[in-house]
Amino acid sequence: MAAMQITTSPSANPVDDARLTEILANPGFGTHFSDHMLTVEWTPDRGWHEARITPYGPITLDPAAAVLHYAQEIFEGMKAYHHDDGSIWTFRPEANAERMRRSSQRLALPVLEPADFVECVDALVTTDRRWVPDNRDGGEKSLYVRPFMFASESFLGVRPAEHVTFMVILSPAGAYFKGGVKPITLWLSEDYTRAGRGGMGAAKTGGNYASSLLPQQEAYAQGCDQVVFLDATEGRYVEELGGMNTYFVFDDGTIVTPETGTILEGITRASIIELAGKMGYQVTERKFDIDEWREGIASGRLTEVFACGTAAVVTPIGTLKTKDGDVPAPASTDLTMRIRQALVDVQLGRAEDTFGWMHRVC
Repeated sequence: MAAMQITTSPSANPVDDARLTEILANPGFGTHFSDHMLTVEWTPDRGWHEARITPYGPITLDPAAAVLHYAQEIFEGMKAYHHDDGSIWTFRPEANAERMRRSSQRLALPVLEPADFVECVDALVTTDRRWVPDNRDGGEKSLYVRPFMFASESFLGVRPAEHVTFMVILSPAGAYFKGGVKPITLWLSEDYTRAGRGGMGAAKTGGNYASSLLPQQEAYAQGCDQVVFLDATEGRYVEELGGMNTYFVFDDGTIVTPETGTILEGITRASIIELAGKMGYQVTERKFDIDEWREGIASGRLTEVFACGTAAVVTPIGTLKTKDGDVPAPASTDLTMRIRQALVDVQLGRAEDTFGWMHRVC
């Protein structure tokens, strides 16, 4: 396949070095954005075209743009890392590209080929490489990469759009946990579900996250950090959190993670399956009953519970709060923290990448 032709129009007003140093010292998450953005258009007759990097700024949409009425949009989330030798790397971008392909197919959007997806991300990260924080202080800062695709055709009618826009923006990100990793408290949602069989739960689309916001508010009202959802059919099986996948560690060394199909196939989730296997643990993907959680903690068989995702990487799960009472925190976080450290060390170039996960950008 021929390389995508990407033009670049440099920003006339990039953030100055002093301000950028200030931002990168304490970037937070999703509040600051780099100097440029990437855009590519798609139409049935021309395919993907007009790939361009331009100064970051507002986009113009017609009020009848299909995305505003029919929610035909998808996105991805990934990170770029500054290694100590000055090189810039992304973590498993091909996996994000393949997941976006699957999301595109589910939302009736055109497929951006994985090679083109990676090329677009590489081009923008290279252009704005000065926005990738370094971690010489031993931290975990990174550049968050947000590719997204939406129906930009102006029309009112329920059909797939014939003008689609793909974009990439960048935002420096600090460590998810300020003051160190701490177990999160969960609220069990029993009134709301995330997705059902044949729905869009396995696609990374905004509607899935919108549906989690009300239950997430309930979680906050209960003094919890996150919400956990059960399956839509029987209301028994643990699916995922508002934005993370879950893992359950037993005293015999086995690990269980809920099977996919109605939940998002997280890149971090898939990586942990491989990593834990290499560490000598057997990981099983299957249905996991909420009562198995309760009984496992009560008996002591369930020794650790943790969540994973791009932003937090890996975080231990503490107390599970429910309408019927609290399920206490597991006894340990040992394996959770070892898995977390091993993964972060690969991402930041502090350990050998024996899996071939890291992709050098520049």
